[in-house]
Amino acid sequence: MPLIVVTGVPCSGKTTRSTELKQFFESHGKEVHVVSEFDQIIKANFEKNAFFSDAAAEKHIRSLLKSEVLKLITQKNVVILDALNYIKGYRYELYCGSKANKNTQCTVHTEINRDEAWKFNEKRPELERYIRDTFDALLMRYEDPDGKNRWDSPLFVVFPGQELDKSAIMSCLFDSEPVVPNMSTQNPPLNSTNLYDLDQVTKKITDGLVKSKNMGVQGAVKIEDFPHLSIDISNVTVQKLMILRRQYLSYCKLHPPDTKQIPQLFIQYLITSLQ
Repeated sequence: MPLIVVTGVPCSGKTTRSTELKQFFESHGKEVHVVSEFDQIIKANFEKNAFFSDAAAEKHIRSLLKSEVLKLITQKNVVILDALNYIKGYRYELYCGSKANKNTQCTVHTEINRDEAWKFNEKRPELERYIRDTFDALLMRYEDPDGKNRWDSPLFVVFPGQELDKSAIMSCLFDSEPVVPNMSTQNPPLNSTNLYDLDQVTKKITDGLVKSKNMGVQGAVKIEDFPHLSIDISNVTVQKLMILRRQYLSYCKLHPPDTKQIPQLFIQYLITSLQ
């Protein structure tokens, strides 16, 4: 699917524009998937301000977002990544993933006056609000997209109250040829060690879930050896678990995961697939 990377400082209207784009493309008969950073933060039980003060937690969620985006990308419809996407290198990684899958991509930058953004923040519900220190830190970290960079191009900049040129976005995604992948954007194959780890970890997790199912367990189940991970197995069959594991292994051969993150990514894959 063509990829739209939505980026901007806090409270600049990223989710509003993502929703606007989703409705536009759906009205033109396209299937649209919105991958939301905020949703992933909530699912992981992080408090937003604490989350953005924890580099390891941020890295974990960025990996989940990237994994979800690359899983959804094909050459037919639209994936929208609704997130801060404030790191230039991370946007480049998304570009490489999109390029490797022979898909088109564009960037939508929701620009805003910083004082106005803070005023919008103060009007938010308390649970969705940034504290001042977190807000200012994210402003300092933000690396503005540049249309001269191939990974940010084509770049569409939009301010609050301004009309977003959705037709131009649609044209650049569906009427232009994708960038031809080269060696730098091809996913390296899994080596024998990583392949073994992937097989063993996913097998152990799946076997544990199957055992719980066979014992008649319902609801959320904690994963053996990974007590911080859990999944609701109420509405999944043993056969479905086996199928999902095989699908995940096939997916990982094209998109090799960080070995250390296999448990988290596999559980997140199961949760997303069962929704």
